[in-house]
Amino acid sequence: MATESSANTPSGEDPAPTAGSDDTTPAAEKKSRAGRNLPAAIGVGLTLGVSIILILLFAPKIWYGVVAVAFAVATWEVAKRLRDGGYQVAFWPLLIGGQAIIWSSWPWAQTGVLTAFAGTVLVLMVWMLLAQGINRAPENYLRNLAASVFVLAWLPLLASFGAQMVVQDDGAARVATLMVVVVCSDVGGYAAGVLFGKHPMAPAISPKKSWEGLGGSFVVGTIGAIGCVVFLLDTHWWVGAILGVVLVICATLGDLVESQVKRDLGIKDMGTLLPGHGGIMDRLDSLLPSAFIVWAVLTALL
Repeated sequence: MATESSANTPSGEDPAPTAGSDDTTPAAEKKSRAGRNLPAAIGVGLTLGVSIILILLFAPKIWYGVVAVAFAVATWEVAKRLRDGGYQVAFWPLLIGGQAIIWSSWPWAQTGVLTAFAGTVLVLMVWMLLAQGINRAPENYLRNLAASVFVLAWLPLLASFGAQMVVQDDGAARVATLMVVVVCSDVGGYAAGVLFGKHPMAPAISPKKSWEGLGGSFVVGTIGAIGCVVFLLDTHWWVGAILGVVLVICATLGDLVESQVKRDLGIKDMGTLLPGHGGIMDRLDSLLPSAFIVWAVLTALL
């Protein structure tokens, strides 16, 4: 889960320049071109990466617990940021319903996910209606309900696909494919963006991302996907070619979505838990849509 942004440099763009944030900053205090404490980011990334590898090798079913805990923390981070931004999201239904969505995918697959998701949406509708008591009409009901449902779909619903893969045939290899391809996409995008990035891809949303970085993501991500499906999943190389291209597109768009959410809220990071990375959610932005893509492509083609 310790990944960088999928199109160029790490996610978590500064919402807007502030006085003293550019040329007036002392050289000793300036960070890398990525805008991060790179040594800390690398250290945290390697620690998380090694931990995930060990889990997948020796106790793959623990992956469910890892996903559940990660998204409990991510839900707290996002709910806090939204509340700071004026959205009254329903934290407890989101937390409990999100756990139900993730864990129900183990015994009941997508039927359990859909049932838990629909049930949580119904709870959210009633919760938001009665949050201020039956004698007082709720304020901004539609706006706050929409934000709550968005968080539910964005976090636990997409995460359930990443969790469910581990109980499929070659489950550990499928999860490893997800992680490896996203990391390859991020590394390729970061390297190409830093070395060659000159043409902004979406300057109004994420100024540091470039078309050159996206090209690097396509090249390295597709190579990583082909390698994974051939050596980990023992299947045809063209499955990896399809997976790599589609995953890079969706990972990039997922990163841009979180960048726009943070820009709307006027924040740089969703949290501060991971040094050099921000919060848990800041490392999951590209993984969320990628989890669904890997699940869908591999389920359809294997």
